[in-house]
Amino acid sequence: MVSIQRHRGPEESGLYLDDWIGLGHARLSIVDLRCGTQPIHNETGRYWIVYNGEVFNWPQLRAGLEARGHHFYTQSDTEVIIHLYEEEGLDCLHQLNGQFAMAIWDAQDKRLVLARDRLGIRPLHYTIWHDKLIFASEAKAIFTIQTVPRKLDPTGLVQVFTFWSTLPGRTVFKDVYEVPAGHYLVAHDGQISVGRYWDIPLIPSNRIDHLTMRDLVCQAKDLLEDSVRIRLRADVPVGCYISGGLDSSGVACLASKYSTKLMTFGIRFEEEPFDEGQYQSTMVEHLGVDHHQIQASNAVIAKSLPEAIWYTERPLLRTAPVPLLLLSRLVRTCGMKVVLTGEGADEVFGGYDIFKETKVRRFWARRPQAQRRANLIDELYKDIFHDIRSRQLARAFFAKGLDQVNDPFYSHRLRWENTSRLQALFSDDFNHLLRDYDPYEDLLSRLPPAFFEADWLTKAQYLETYIFLSQYLLSSQGDRMAMANSVEIRLPYLDYRVVEFMAGIPPRWKILGLNEKFLLKKVFDGLLPNQILSRTKQPYRAPIWQSLLGPAGMELVHGSLAGQGLVEAGVFDQAKAVRLLEKSSRFGALGEVDSMGLVGMVTTQLLYDRFIRRPVCEVTRCRPNLFVDHRSDRGLHAH
Repeated sequence: MVSIQRHRGPEESGLYLDDWIGLGHARLSIVDLRCGTQPIHNETGRYWIVYNGEVFNWPQLRAGLEARGHHFYTQSDTEVIIHLYEEEGLDCLHQLNGQFAMAIWDAQDKRLVLARDRLGIRPLHYTIWHDKLIFASEAKAIFTIQTVPRKLDPTGLVQVFTFWSTLPGRTVFKDVYEVPAGHYLVAHDGQISVGRYWDIPLIPSNRIDHLTMRDLVCQAKDLLEDSVRIRLRADVPVGCYISGGLDSSGVACLASKYSTKLMTFGIRFEEEPFDEGQYQSTMVEHLGVDHHQIQASNAVIAKSLPEAIWYTERPLLRTAPVPLLLLSRLVRTCGMKVVLTGEGADEVFGGYDIFKETKVRRFWARRPQAQRRANLIDELYKDIFHDIRSRQLARAFFAKGLDQVNDPFYSHRLRWENTSRLQALFSDDFNHLLRDYDPYEDLLSRLPPAFFEADWLTKAQYLETYIFLSQYLLSSQGDRMAMANSVEIRLPYLDYRVVEFMAGIPPRWKILGLNEKFLLKKVFDGLLPNQILSRTKQPYRAPIWQSLLGPAGMELVHGSLAGQGLVEAGVFDQAKAVRLLEKSSRFGALGEVDSMGLVGMVTTQLLYDRFIRRPVCEVTRCRPNLFVDHRSDRGLHAH
């Protein structure tokens, strides 16, 4: 189990065994390089921990614990957690400012606690098999146990082909689950319970009406500066990603205050609509950083897609994760293993087009016949809808359900229903398995009561954070693509203090008119070049049909969809797959939905081949490790 996750911790491994439990750990050393080997225990050896991640406020927590009489044998943040748990039990989770997945074992009471950070930056999977609880950062580690069944889960797949991801707690593997973001799991005396310790805030925005815009900007800036500062804590150098957008540029600007020569990393594309190189160059010149970049060519994206699926452990509907896999490889090649990123700013500060769409549609719904209101849709997407016919189609699309402003999914239903068209590719037998399942009802049942009382933007931000950020972006475009190359990403915008502060900001200061992330732009006014502050937002994307319909891509596509594996998996209808292949060959390009369908089918088949059809250890050979063995009855021994 540890060997197959060596990409998450290539530097050393540790093991604890007693009559009840085995804890294994693969370490990526960032804090206390010499003494931070895990598992780590408290003074008496009663409590043990294996842990993946960082707690950034550990120095303050440690000082408080030392004042209460605790003694430490390392300088790591991991040991702080075990002592804090000894003092406060599960309540310790509320004090941790960080990103983590952890397992804490009470050897006296025979109690196991698994816990995951507030927003789900770090993964944590588990299954129950033959009365055993088996858990690991990644599902592939669970599947090294050959007796654990390996099947695709129809419910998980239909969620992916609706929401882009599974809903919290579920995976695409049958009977393999995730500890949801902001949750813990307790196993004790033959019973398992899962509880929540934090949720995305749903705060009435009128609580800060007494504050001026200047006050809000100052508070947001102070929080962001401190968030960046504590995320630079490490015993190794810390770099930054720079995309050329506002979010990553702002993080790099704040980080450069603490570094004499900050190292930054960026992606370039051969397709001009995807490339942001000119803006990256602007930031590099502005900050004087040591910049490195990769060229994510269409051919390399296609060739690297199977590797990305091995690490994401889920189907994809876009190729966007692949260049990030290549980028983290560049980081590691340059001798770095920690980078700050700008992920999360759009969800927290109100940056996505889907938020502006919702605002426009609500405004339009008050007077549906008003042509000037309908014209605002053209303004949102003037770079996409160039001619009269495409603008008419766009208006018809956005007019669907226009008057249903009380729909709890008003902001997202159009997009989700558009994605769910891909389910037409499923086979009849597969659809039969899902005949009684409604993903929208499933999601509705999970939402807290306060959600239904929230304002329109808060609802939209909650859904975007709860599903898209926590379940897709932080995994498929975040941790998984970075840790594939043993790189840790740190996300200042997702400091829970920033998230909770912004939850109380009224919608008008997040999106002023149609000016997204208004407050964040005010924070960086005077710090970033005007070309960055005033540029039109360009969502991060990667070429799909341009990659998959090229020579390298078509070999992968035909290998995935034209063979016996498609029939054997049983997810997709073979005739429909063939028709999509013929369409792609005939036109040499595909529309958005067909592109997503092509990626979705190919990556589902790749997933089936690598995780279901073959034992995982045949896909990548498990290598034996040198372990540091922590035995409860013998102290510490090196083997």
